Amino acid sequence: MKTITLGSITIDRVVEYETIYLDAAWMYPAVTPDMLDRHQAELGPVLIHPETRKLGLSFHSFLIRTRGKNILVDTCNGNHKHRGPRMAWQHLLDSPDYLGNLAKFGLQPKDIDVVLCTHLHTDHVGWNTRLEDGRWVPTFPNAKYVMARQEFDHFNRLHAAKPDYPVGHGSFADSVLPIVAAGQALFVDMNHLVEGTLDDGVWLEPSTGHTPGHVSIHVKGGGVEAIMTGDLIHHPILFLEPSLETQHNFDQAMANAAKNRVIERLADTQDLLLTAHFPAPTAGRICSCSSGFRFRFLDQ
Repeated sequence: MKTITLGSITIDRVVEYETIYLDAAWMYPAVTPDMLDRHQAELGPVLIHPETRKLGLSFHSFLIRTRGKNILVDTCNGNHKHRGPRMAWQHLLDSPDYLGNLAKFGLQPKDIDVVLCTHLHTDHVGWNTRLEDGRWVPTFPNAKYVMARQEFDHFNRLHAAKPDYPVGHGSFADSVLPIVAAGQALFVDMNHLVEGTLDDGVWLEPSTGHTPGHVSIHVKGGGVEAIMTGDLIHHPILFLEPSLETQHNFDQAMANAAKNRVIERLADTQDLLLTAHFPAPTAGRICSCSSGFRFRFLDQ
């Protein structure tokens, strides 16, 4: 993804894994082989693997730079995290790429001022912490980690009810609670102004459904808005098969309503959709068509 410039604000993509292929039915139980065959040509070999028909997903953060502040949105899977056999593709990762890719933008972990959490699923909070002398410590020592109070309270209740159960495949214990213990968590309402104004700044808006406190990140500058939608939309096949629903939503009806609000808000405008899992070039625009909506990637 090329740097996106919105007035005085810039947005870049910090990649952990460019493309991981996962079974389509794991994400969308109602998907059929016919759907995958039908959309293979339009979506291409990166988004649908030509032999396995698995879906290609990316894992990345967004880096927002505005008014001298460095803001990181979501932190992917993280290294050295025990995730177990159900999440084997996240288990005990050991990659230098994520922090190395952050360094390509001239930044070290100490330079991040704010970490924004769209939600607290394991593949969005992993790099919140790193392993140091057998302890999980904040990766970004000078940052405030901003999360919706409703989101934290939901997962904290699950953890309190069964302290020995690995909530979020263990991510709540190793990637969220150490942030709270370090005094770096900032719990906010789902409507929250992070920086600047609603005409030139960064803010959160509720988009509940995938999780109880899921938020989207809005960035606006120069008259153009970008919406970072977390896990409202995992893969572009949803624009071609809008009836598909991921099995990982907490509340399907609310998730569908939130997704549709964002799509209708962005359709046929110059404003941008930035999802958490679309491979490069990642950013794009939504246009309406006779069958509903289509997503168009920006040029590399």
